[in-house]
Amino acid sequence: MEDRMRALESAPLVGEPADVLAEERAGEGCCGPAVDLALSGTVFFDIVLTGLAAPPAPGTEVGADGMGSCPGGVANMAVAASRLGLRTAVAAAFGEDVYGDFSWETLERQEMVDLSASRRFPDWHSPFTVSLAWKGDRGMVTHEHPPPEPLDGMAAKLPQARAAFVGLHPDQPMPDWAVRQAEGGAKLFADVGWDDSETWSGAVLEQLGHCHAFMPNAIEAMSYTRTGSPASALSALAERVPIAVVTDGPRGAIAVDQLTGESAEAEGVVLEAVDTTGAGDVFGAAFIVGTLAGWPLRRRLRFANLCAALSVQHTGGSLAAPGWADIASWWVRTRAEAGRAGLGADYEFLDGLVPMPWRPTDRRRASATIGLRT
Repeated sequence: MEDRMRALESAPLVGEPADVLAEERAGEGCCGPAVDLALSGTVFFDIVLTGLAAPPAPGTEVGADGMGSCPGGVANMAVAASRLGLRTAVAAAFGEDVYGDFSWETLERQEMVDLSASRRFPDWHSPFTVSLAWKGDRGMVTHEHPPPEPLDGMAAKLPQARAAFVGLHPDQPMPDWAVRQAEGGAKLFADVGWDDSETWSGAVLEQLGHCHAFMPNAIEAMSYTRTGSPASALSALAERVPIAVVTDGPRGAIAVDQLTGESAEAEGVVLEAVDTTGAGDVFGAAFIVGTLAGWPLRRRLRFANLCAALSVQHTGGSLAAPGWADIASWWVRTRAEAGRAGLGADYEFLDGLVPMPWRPTDRRRASATIGLRT
């Protein structure tokens, strides 16, 4: 049981950082953007419970094999991008409570996320989520109040970036800060959350005129496009945005890049799942990394699939995101087992990113929990 608990509550590895944009930065000198990815949204304090046999029914109590606490919400993508080498900035509201302290310090000090456009607010508690993970899926309970200051005002202070990420909403226009980032040269990446009303308003698709790429999951894509398959949804979205991606969990992803004339599909990487929280955000961050690096479309999809799969092996959304050490460790094992067949052939491009002579250490990041004294 102790071994299982350690496995469930393990943390990603610590290793050498890698910067896939190093050559581009060198060519720009001091004239390039100071930030690679700008984001704005809600940072939740997440408590994640894993290994449930079933969700609790009214009047019952169930046990969980593992637990973790970490910043969630927009922090999921911010941490994932930062761990993959992007200089990342977030505009968000944080309460002056222990949850806000933990989230702020974790993002700024541990994960090197720029919070200069974010604010702390007294007498306002941080948004809070409890996530219950079972049988490869999860359910969430969330509590939050609107921040004392609108996010758009904070986001206006974000530095100009190479790319920006925005979540689209059917009842809200494209945020002004995202439009300004796009006008300043940022590639605008977007996805969309679940529509509780299930009306799937076409207003969301009208906002894609501002976007460089759109990355919904299959259900969202089919619902908004009124189509019956992920492929049909992708075709409809490709008429509205330069890069359209439709994700389908462990089944992988399909995409069309009108700018390069590529279309591609990539099967998912299936690994044992402890907690799927934030896997879509990790996919998005990895796809943005590959796009900014100018990789072929199929390579971008495979890399994003891998990063998402690695993230579900650990507890939590943001702090389960893989870094280069996790990718290297997986690649060393996979190359040894598969050689140049199957996954070995699909991911041979990793040789140039995580050279075989390098091996990650066994040292792991701080575990996903709050206030643990060591």
